Amino acid sequence: MNGTEAAAAAAADLAAHRAGVTISELHGLDEMLEARRVLDRVWRPDPANPLITPELLRVFAHSGSYVVGIHRDGRMVGFCLGFLAAAGLHSHIAGVDDSVRGRNIGFAVKLHQRAWALARGITTVTWTFDPLVSRNAYFNLAKLGAAPSAYLADFYGAMQDGVNAGTESDRLMVRWELTGEHAVRSAAGTPRSVTVDSPGAHTVVGLDARPDGRPAVGRRDGDTVLVRIPAEIETLRHTGPSLARAWRYALREVLGGLMAEGHTVTGFTRDGWYVIDRRQESQA
Repeated sequence: MNGTEAAAAAAADLAAHRAGVTISELHGLDEMLEARRVLDRVWRPDPANPLITPELLRVFAHSGSYVVGIHRDGRMVGFCLGFLAAAGLHSHIAGVDDSVRGRNIGFAVKLHQRAWALARGITTVTWTFDPLVSRNAYFNLAKLGAAPSAYLADFYGAMQDGVNAGTESDRLMVRWELTGEHAVRSAAGTPRSVTVDSPGAHTVVGLDARPDGRPAVGRRDGDTVLVRIPAEIETLRHTGPSLARAWRYALREVLGGLMAEGHTVTGFTRDGWYVIDRRQESQA
């Protein structure tokens, strides 16, 4: 184990200790059955259309992919699956029980995933997330330091699980360069922050909220473009589904459009803004 791998393993162990969990690879079919139960509790899929089968999970594990369970007090409370891909490792799905949310378990899992990948010579992890979910955007772009590489409109098509039903499945693809500056600083507990100038000649607002909460598409001609998303889109999907859809289409137009033109998302602010630099071109 070289110095980078050792440091990554130490950071992962510390994060798991602080979260009060153990994270380990799964192998047996009984473990895969329990993992499927965890996913069912978190995502609430249609029983006729499971997210994944225990048999397929066992194949992934047997073939060398990342299949781990998160345990607390002897009970599996979370699960994560990543499979080998062209870029390195693609992290496909993860979830933890509501009973243990807010304990930084997600951060512990990502650091475990980073250490696991580096130990196998893998230096890039990719995954997707819903770009309208503010807490996930902050976690992925700021706390972990991952970089958006593509906006994928309605990537999965119509979904029927209890979390995503009724909304188009737009996703933001991100790349996490595990030996890069941002990942290293993240593992040490330092989030990636971005400095945002006040709107003016060089910094413009591409998407904001009107007083009634509806999205307002603005300018996209500045050096820096700020793109707002709602604080609680998951609640809005239940209380105002038509408004939630309006935000989906507005974000697809503005953020998706800017990324399609090759511009770089440089970060996400704590108060809900994507920051796009039109002077840089994406390397995706």
